[in-house]
Amino acid sequence: METSPRKTIGILTGGGDVPGLNPCIKQLVVSAHQSGMTVLGIRRGWDGLVAFSPDDPDSRVQNIIPLDPARVRTIDRSGGTILHTSRTNPAAVGYKDAPDFLKDRFASKKEKRDLTGHVLGNLSSLGIDVLVAIGGDDTLSFALRLHREGFPVVAIPKTMDNDVTGTDYCIGFSTAITRSVNFIHALRTSSGSHERIAVVELFGRYCGETSLVSAYLAGTERCVISEVPFNIDALCKFLVADRQNNPSRYAMMTISEGAVMEGGEMSLSGEADAFGHRKLGGIGAVTAEAIKEITGIGIIFQPLLYLMRSGSPDSLDLMVAFNYAGMAVDLIREKSFGKLVALSGGRYTAVDISVVTGGAKRVDVDELYDAETYRPRIRSAQGKPMFLY
Repeated sequence: METSPRKTIGILTGGGDVPGLNPCIKQLVVSAHQSGMTVLGIRRGWDGLVAFSPDDPDSRVQNIIPLDPARVRTIDRSGGTILHTSRTNPAAVGYKDAPDFLKDRFASKKEKRDLTGHVLGNLSSLGIDVLVAIGGDDTLSFALRLHREGFPVVAIPKTMDNDVTGTDYCIGFSTAITRSVNFIHALRTSSGSHERIAVVELFGRYCGETSLVSAYLAGTERCVISEVPFNIDALCKFLVADRQNNPSRYAMMTISEGAVMEGGEMSLSGEADAFGHRKLGGIGAVTAEAIKEITGIGIIFQPLLYLMRSGSPDSLDLMVAFNYAGMAVDLIREKSFGKLVALSGGRYTAVDISVVTGGAKRVDVDELYDAETYRPRIRSAQGKPMFLY
């Protein structure tokens, strides 16, 4: 027998934006409305629940958006997230990031405070019965915290890196790969015209799947991933030979932003964010300059990065976003909380949200990569997920 639904759903998007978030929001609102539930959108991810003050009417306007089918009617046609996003971690809020009305809780400007109790109080003040969090492992780790505190949550995985543990697929990955392949092919005209070596840097902190799959599908000569430190001299020799063997006299390679030269370190800058991550990027430029210096060949360096996550979603991300949203509402109707909606073995399912702390996914180097020649090498696709990972 069908159980009675919860009354009010809160929904937020955290971390980096990806194509597919708006379709997911739309479908969840429509499905919830059809089930007799209301939806409150929380702006800027977890930051909206930190910044909200029940005693300040303007605070509600700034941080909370009532959502209904009319308001979300056309948002699935665009990328990004109408709810906006942040990398706020309510379990470790710094003084400078705290709203003014909470600053008196800090003993010093260097202190970080756990504001989970404040967030729980705000969820109660807003009348939210269950929270749907859409994000990567950082965003979902705090959703897990709320679940362990006894608050009902449902999680939806999204990330361009496709590295949330517990699911074969995260919203945003297909579009990121499609964008990357298209841009790589577009760069062939300039690379060939000037007989250069093209270095394309892609997102991927600890997981090199975007570099691997983009290189595999676009047919680039070489591919450097986060999981395997690379030897710059060996890479240069390969690229020089690749260029010489190409009738158009150019060569192309992809590189993950989290890649590391042998004996080197990640290219990091700035202070760590609330989840302990410093800004990553720059290895592509360093590698391009080294290739130019060693080989004497002209270089085209192109960081795709934010271009990968911009614009409207492709059909696969639309499909997954819609279905993940519908599944989330089904779980809420069934009062099955503490779940992560997922794809496993090509089928939609739901798993315990605790899987998100099981360690980040990585490329299976032995099965998918040739670490000696810096190339994708798919030993066999049989039995593997659609995106091999």
